[in-house]
Order: sequence, then C-alpha cells, then structure tokens
Amino acid sequence: MIENFNRTRRPRFTDLNQISYKLALMIGLFQVLSLVPGTSRSGATILGAILIGASRYVATEFSFFLAIPTMFGASLLKVLKYFVSGNTFTGSQLMVLLTGVIISFVVAYLSIKFLLNYIRNNDFKPFGWYRIGLGIIVISYFGLIR
Repeated sequence: MIENFNRTRRPRFTDLNQISYKLALMIGLFQVLSLVPGTSRSGATILGAILIGASRYVATEFSFFLAIPTMFGASLLKVLKYFVSGNTFTGSQLMVLLTGVIISFVVAYLSIKFLLNYIRNNDFKPFGWYRIGLGIIVISYFGLIR
C-alpha cells in the first residue's frame, strides 16, 4: 500500500545528511511497532521513514544505522549477564566467538550492500507479499494445531 501511495510522490529526503535529529527521533519511534510479535524492526523503521518522506534508499540505509546501537546493546547485555553469573571464556571459546563475530560482520555487510543495491532499482512489494504469505502460512499452521 505504501509503495502504491508513494508512486506519484517525490521523496523529500534523498540524502542521509538531510535527516535531522527530529526526523531521526520520529523514525526511531516507528521501532516501537516491532514490539508486536512478528513485526520486523527494520521493516517498521523503513516504512516509517518512507511515510515521513525519505527515499527508499535513505530509509533503508538509516534503518541499518539505527540497528547498530540496538544490536551492540543487546550483545553487551548478553556478555555482561554471562560474566555476572560467574562464567568465563576459555581460549577456544573466545576464538569461536571472535570467528563468529567476524563471519557475521562480513555476511551482514554483504547482505546490506546487496539490499541497498536492490532498493536503488526495485520497490518493497516482493517483501510485502512474502510477509503476507508467511503470515497466512503461520496462522494456518497454528490454527490447525489446536
């Protein structure tokens, strides 16, 4: 629906440097929607930014930047809880953790780069249809179990 709504509108914000603190706060508030189970944090912030007037590319780029403190904070909290409960890392565990962090970073970087290039030339309709289809499958599955 948002893609159809924006078909005739020109984005007001076409560069990441145009995002003010007020606009960043407004986009960040769309993250609250991700508290609803099954709602994508990045999807909520991207669609919120588009509704406010950002281009698809800027909305997507900002959403990924917005995820950095969230993911860093969650990771730091996990590590702190691990240490507070009296655990420590052995040398091999630390090596596995660092390997996982490096591989995750590379894969995330390549995935984000791919998505940003995709967004330059395409819209979000395939993602919307995917979410609708998946939602129907999940609701049907859990509806049939009971």
